Amino acid sequence: MSELAELITQFLDERRRENVSPHTLRNYGSDLEQFRAYFTTPEGETASLHSIDTLALREWLASLYDRELKVISSRRKLAAVRSFYKWLVREGKAPINVAKLLRTPKLPKTLPNVLSAEDTNRLIDTVAQDTLDRPYPQRDLAIFEFLYGCGVRVSELVGLDLSDIDQAERWIRVMGKGKKERQVPYGERAAAALERYLQVRKAATGEAAVFVNARGGRLTDRSVRSIVKFYSTYLAGDNTLHPHSLRHAYATHLLSDGADLRSIQELLGHARLSTTQRYTQVSLQDLMAVYDKAHPKA
Repeated sequence: MSELAELITQFLDERRRENVSPHTLRNYGSDLEQFRAYFTTPEGETASLHSIDTLALREWLASLYDRELKVISSRRKLAAVRSFYKWLVREGKAPINVAKLLRTPKLPKTLPNVLSAEDTNRLIDTVAQDTLDRPYPQRDLAIFEFLYGCGVRVSELVGLDLSDIDQAERWIRVMGKGKKERQVPYGERAAAALERYLQVRKAATGEAAVFVNARGGRLTDRSVRSIVKFYSTYLAGDNTLHPHSLRHAYATHLLSDGADLRSIQELLGHARLSTTQRYTQVSLQDLMAVYDKAHPKA
């Protein structure tokens, strides 16, 4: 085994001991194996660690462009290599993190597709009618009401425990990115849906999660995505909707109805106001569409 391959194995073993998610571990393994392969000759000789300098890394990054990878994939691979080099420095196996000197590929600026308030409410109202004969309709409705009514990320939703909910004051305590805690209010519809769901919630002994699966354990991100996609496909004829679509709708509709950006930033848990400002562009786009359609001089 080459020096680089052995170091990658050690790095992955340590990530495994840190209990990173299987998905993250898989990505690290795949990205670093491709990284090693780039620095391996057709004869099977892998470059030594000290011979891989910043210039070599820039050439590797350029090869990702040549392969026409999506920018988000290139960013992920670069993040994996940076994490690997950070570990090498910490373990005293490399003097500096040469990957830190690479410029991160910029994501193209795209505006999220946002459901109108009418379409969003129509979808959730139809979920409430329970016409699809689903096994847990009360839970599914509560999921929709909280995704749209609170604008939480799907990871934040499935991370909710019963102790995170103040039903009297209608607040939830959310653990966001970077383990930053925030409080988010919820409205009457979400409150009613939650109350109906909690009356039939069947959780395993000692399970604190609000939203549980058929076995009584905590619902996963993937399960919530499947639930949202199922209902949106069969009730709205749109299989592109996902939990984040409802978060986008939440923010855009708040802004359209007069909420200020700082307040929306707090509610969404955005670290930077610039992230929240994307929704002003969405609203302006909507206004331009109305203008083009209705103004006689447009």
